[in-house]
Amino acid sequence: MPRSSLAMALLLCLTPGVNRALEIEKIQLPDMGDSSGTLISPLQEKELGAAFFRNLHAKTDINQDAEIQEYIHSIGRQLAANSDMPSNPFHFFVVMDPNINAFAGPGGYIGINSGLILLSESESELAAVMAHEIAHVTQRHLYRQVEAASKMSIPTIAATLAAILIGTQSPRMGQAAMMAIQAGNIQFQIDFTRDHEKEADRVGMQILTQSNFDPRAMPTFFERMQQSTRYYGRGIPEFLRTHPVSESRIADTRGRAERYPYRQYPDSLGYLLTKARLYAMTEPNKAVVLQHFATLQNQGTAEQRAVARYGLGITHFESQQYAEAAIQFQKLVDEYPNTPQYITALARTALDSRNYDQANRLFAMAAETFPNNDVIKVEYSRSLLKSGHPERARQVLLSLSEPRRTQAFYFELMSQTFAALNQLGESHRYMAEHYFATGRSDDAVMQIRLGQKAQNPSYQLQAILDERLNFFLNDIKERKRER
Repeated sequence: MPRSSLAMALLLCLTPGVNRALEIEKIQLPDMGDSSGTLISPLQEKELGAAFFRNLHAKTDINQDAEIQEYIHSIGRQLAANSDMPSNPFHFFVVMDPNINAFAGPGGYIGINSGLILLSESESELAAVMAHEIAHVTQRHLYRQVEAASKMSIPTIAATLAAILIGTQSPRMGQAAMMAIQAGNIQFQIDFTRDHEKEADRVGMQILTQSNFDPRAMPTFFERMQQSTRYYGRGIPEFLRTHPVSESRIADTRGRAERYPYRQYPDSLGYLLTKARLYAMTEPNKAVVLQHFATLQNQGTAEQRAVARYGLGITHFESQQYAEAAIQFQKLVDEYPNTPQYITALARTALDSRNYDQANRLFAMAAETFPNNDVIKVEYSRSLLKSGHPERARQVLLSLSEPRRTQAFYFELMSQTFAALNQLGESHRYMAEHYFATGRSDDAVMQIRLGQKAQNPSYQLQAILDERLNFFLNDIKERKRER
């Protein structure tokens, strides 16, 4: 296969949605395999995925909000557990971009644009998109496309994939990124096959129903996607050009969905709060947002009305109207003491209004009530840092679950914590990891060298700094070699 078809089906399709449901039939698919089994090992795939994610951080706005991250992880884990590869290491994240998009990258990294989440009208629709992307991963579509990968280094492949993603959302940025990456006369294109799309639809439907989401949400969301393309004209996003939503595709998913008995699939509170939070955070006209939630607070169920009030509070918070935000959140905490998002919002409001004693008191109470909630721990550590309690902040950060302790925000918070403790060697070490995780290898090298110059580093820390410096320099060297 020519290198041009490396096309990196990276973005491996956005394909609209479905939700929870009962499984009627198990779709038996052959083990397609892929010639990439001899081209890339599990370790290389893991390294490629991590490098791809670092490049994305450097080129687009990856959401860092702990609550939004937790929600997208939770629904992703639920779906992945019912896939053909439940033990596969999947990583789910939100890209803060209004374009309607989703993609599956190497190593099980699956991104969902904020615009797509806001376009969805039910949790099942969002789940349908994610199930489709999970199917691309489990069916090895990316590696069945990429035959030329063995001739390129992992950093270069990762940068290429990230550039293709940027190109679908901002052609000018994508073109500039590709010019910086391409070697010789190599050309890249996205070329998803109809068979891959149909297979991802079928397998995605199966994942949806096994995860107790509504199968009818998939064709419903497809129809909305098809409708949305009519308003783009000649400026239709590249993703929608390469992944058209056809009538036959809608009909096929509709036929499969109708095999399942009809029933109601209520949205989770997490979905409702995430949509409200994203809307309040991303819509620039706050007057429109306030009017939207003011209308909704008098409609629907008690839970839906509470979510509308939460949306009002978040909108006030984003506008730095902390007194108004606190009023909304305090009422919600009084009425729903077992909902962690409400007490976290109230504590965060106290923190940003510099009422540190109240913020720490609320976070401590929330941490005691919800001892396994990493979102609360993250926010609590920030509050402790701002109020001058770095050692306590360090202890809280160390109590985070292992997956959290591998994310970019963790390294940044640990760096700030050690700086406050006047342990500058450790501070530079963790800041280096933060920069590397966000695609800034040159800055990571600078931080390591600053750490090596810090006063009296321990033998163990010196060894860590030396090892990480060699690792970062080798990464930079590999990427430059093929430019």
